[in-house]
Amino acid sequence: MAELEGLEFGKSDFVLLDEVTMEQFMENLKLRFEKGRIYTYIGEVVVSVNPYRQMDIYGKDTIDAYRGRELYENPPHLYAVSDAAYKAMKRRAKDTCIVISGESGAGKTEASKYIMQYIAAITNPSQRAEVESVKNVLLKSNCVLEAFGNAKTNRNDNSSRFGKYMDINFNFNGDPTGGHINNYLLEKSRVVQQQDGERNFHSFYQLLRGGSDEMLESFHLQNDAAAYIYTREGAAATTSNNDRSSHKAVMNALGVIGFSEEEISSIYQILASILLLGNIQFESDGENVQVLGQEAVKHISELTSTDPDSVTKSLLFRTVATGGGEVIEKGHSEQDACFGRDAFAKALYERLFGWIVSRINSIIEVKDYNPVLHGKNTVIGVLDIYGFEIFDNNSFEQFCINYCNEKLQQLFIELILQQEQGEYQREGITWQHIDYFNNQIIVDLVEQPHKGIISILDEACLSVGKVTDTVCLDSMDTKLSQHPHYTSRKLSPTDKTMDFQKHFRIRHYAGDVTYSVEGFLDKNKDLLFQDFKRLMYNSSNPVLKEMWPDGQLSITEVTKRPLTAATLFKNSIVALVDKLACKEPYYVRCIKPNEMKSPVLLDDARCQHQVAYLGLLENVMVRRAGFAYRQPYARFLQRYKMTCEYTWPNHLMGSDREAVEAIVTQHGFQDDVAYGHTKLFVRTPRSLFSLEQERAALIPILVLFLQKVWRGALARSRCRRMRAVYTIMGVYKRFKVKAHFWEVERRFAGVRTTADYGKSVDWPTPPAALSQFHNITVMLHRRWWARQIVKNIPPSDMLEVRAKVSALTALSGERKDWGVGRAWERDYLANVRDSPQTSSGFIRVSKELKNKDEFSQILFSGSCRKVNRFNRSTDRSLVVTDKYIYKLEPKKQYKVLKKVPLDSFTGVSVTSGVDQMVALHTSSQDDVLLCLQRGELSPNQDRVGELVGSLVDHFTRVRKVPFPVKVCRSALQLHMRGKPKSVTVETRAGQTVADFKKSRDGFILLVPAN
Repeated sequence: MAELEGLEFGKSDFVLLDEVTMEQFMENLKLRFEKGRIYTYIGEVVVSVNPYRQMDIYGKDTIDAYRGRELYENPPHLYAVSDAAYKAMKRRAKDTCIVISGESGAGKTEASKYIMQYIAAITNPSQRAEVESVKNVLLKSNCVLEAFGNAKTNRNDNSSRFGKYMDINFNFNGDPTGGHINNYLLEKSRVVQQQDGERNFHSFYQLLRGGSDEMLESFHLQNDAAAYIYTREGAAATTSNNDRSSHKAVMNALGVIGFSEEEISSIYQILASILLLGNIQFESDGENVQVLGQEAVKHISELTSTDPDSVTKSLLFRTVATGGGEVIEKGHSEQDACFGRDAFAKALYERLFGWIVSRINSIIEVKDYNPVLHGKNTVIGVLDIYGFEIFDNNSFEQFCINYCNEKLQQLFIELILQQEQGEYQREGITWQHIDYFNNQIIVDLVEQPHKGIISILDEACLSVGKVTDTVCLDSMDTKLSQHPHYTSRKLSPTDKTMDFQKHFRIRHYAGDVTYSVEGFLDKNKDLLFQDFKRLMYNSSNPVLKEMWPDGQLSITEVTKRPLTAATLFKNSIVALVDKLACKEPYYVRCIKPNEMKSPVLLDDARCQHQVAYLGLLENVMVRRAGFAYRQPYARFLQRYKMTCEYTWPNHLMGSDREAVEAIVTQHGFQDDVAYGHTKLFVRTPRSLFSLEQERAALIPILVLFLQKVWRGALARSRCRRMRAVYTIMGVYKRFKVKAHFWEVERRFAGVRTTADYGKSVDWPTPPAALSQFHNITVMLHRRWWARQIVKNIPPSDMLEVRAKVSALTALSGERKDWGVGRAWERDYLANVRDSPQTSSGFIRVSKELKNKDEFSQILFSGSCRKVNRFNRSTDRSLVVTDKYIYKLEPKKQYKVLKKVPLDSFTGVSVTSGVDQMVALHTSSQDDVLLCLQRGELSPNQDRVGELVGSLVDHFTRVRKVPFPVKVCRSALQLHMRGKPKSVTVETRAGQTVADFKKSRDGFILLVPAN
């Protein structure tokens, strides 16, 4: 915890200093820097000192340590203020912003990256793919914007040369759903000129040093930054950045963000065009100006997908429309051509950068958002903008940058100092006023209408005739001569640090800055000939065409005069300040310890100057005298009323203030609060944290109680609905049952008198409750129908009917033809029509057998082809009686060859075809294999079914034992003399009668083809 941090590290919060003096402040700052503690609090403001080295304080363990913790629970860190902003956004549904300020090289860009890294790490714990995609784009966008918007300066190897404000949108769960990036005042003059020891934007060097040989060759470039005028100054400059690895990272980031291959190629084609454009030189023969070397022009036209002649014409001529609508071409002087070339290069890069930002915005914007469905959309803003700059030569860009910092300092003064003290006075809180410097006077010096420097610059740009920078400086000296924060050599003739007709000085809050007025008007006008705009708009590259929509205007079309660069920048900064002012701010104040980028040196004078102009001492004083937290009574009561028995669920006191006093008194920190007219003020975060802890402990209990009550209400409601449903279902079921009975009664009313006794009547579909009853009823009707049919059958036919029923049951529909449609004669050997030659002889023999063996009846008799014990097939006669089965020799007056008791037979096997093969199985595993032969009664009769039916009926009805029947679809299996045999059926052309043939594992029954 912060207060447990050892004394050897100094005070973790400047508010804890014994005395608020610059000496003690610097002593504490220096001690913590030397001990590796680069972060220190001023209440909720984080003071960050650039360590100029890698520090192991940003890993996953550190993120976990700060996740969801209060500010004072851990040592000071960027993650703590990031978590505080996130909690405020999530708990109170308030938009928040983190403002990172400090001069160039103080570590603002790195701080913004760590803040983004922390927010990405603590959100989306469920790893939803769409949220992870948004986080990846937000993180990768930093890499791309750094490459195209940052450069090495003499003060900083990775200096932001543009301002960036990023809004991150969150849903009600606290997960990022999108974002938006605003960029401010890209320093495009760096494209064509850099100060000694500085570099152009990183993107150029990354392309030249990291691009593949194939890429550079396709862009007509060589791997040498010194070969191009625009990058020559920085070619030899040393930097801590690795251009080769950075180029790979940027290419990967562009792909992850969602740029297409064509778009990425177009981006680098534009960079190559700018480099080639810078190498174009002009020569004049006194009258006309020519381009030296047309090869570069051809390469530029190829890269920009334009016509080479149009490129040359845009570089050498300017198309002008006269008042009468006439169009003339005015040739450039050599100086104008160089000016136009550089202006074109700067505009190309500026449009490219703006397009990249807008393209990223189109990808990360919140899509399909509906507040009703998705809840409140809250925002955390992160501002990383260029710091205060004082160079040897300060120009228009430094003027704008320092004006921006004045505006942000004014916002800090208003929110932290002015509004703080004003609120205490309004609420009647006892307060000791603290003096501070209000820089409003400097802001007015720059932006005041009609009197400010920007207004004077605009007026000079709009004047007719030749107005120079010197004339503009004279006008400023005249109008601002009495301003205490403005001076020039003309107003201070003895100050030899400034030159006549060149310099003016502004006394900024951060120190005095001398500006060179040279180029101010040209940069403010931001002039670009319309020919270049039309050239790019007519490009066949859709990406390039999209960047130049203003190129579609015709030459003679009159347009409104565009706003100047300074006015555009002022308007964007005013809008930014308004946007920040409506959010709850959190501040990171960055300090640059030294100019040598040393990780061990802290320059006292340098740091004191920054502490002074950042107003950090005044911030400490206000914080020590003030209160860390304030909230309207109603809102405080709404959040914490469950922690007090007198206010939960609703209080009965005279006012909300009395209820709040009850809460404070019950928790015992009445000495740590002050009561305003409408708000409660809490001095230290610890008191608020104790309330938050108790609230967090009570919330689950309350939630469980509410869930219990609500679940009970839902259960009772469901129970009532279910009872009603069951009542309705019961009545409906009874109706359906009655309706079914009525329908059955109607359909079967006259079935006794119909010919088929109701067999053809369709049964109505029963309700589900009567399905079993319906099946039983249908079965009863079938039995009744069968009884009616059977009653009409003569007793002499009953034996045949029973046999057919037995055959139907036994064969189970597996044998298609089994003779059900004909009359069954049973005793075919005694039938004169079937055996006219031998029937009389068989009748005599059968009588003798009947008298001898005393059987009652012949169940079946007929001729067959049988396999004997020598595995040969012969013609035999088969007689099945109720006691024995006989094998007779028909050629020897039906001599009995074998007699087997019927009890020894255990079953029968047949095939599923039309063949007449039968295997009678015995208990001794000496089965009988035969093929029934048809007599003269009908040559195509199937007698297998008749034999099977007779046997099954006799065994089941007379002997009361089952007689198994097996229908084989393939080979028929049996045993002969104990050995297993397999019998198959084959159709053979030319075969006249069925006959058996021996095979390897049994027999084959050969049957005729038809």
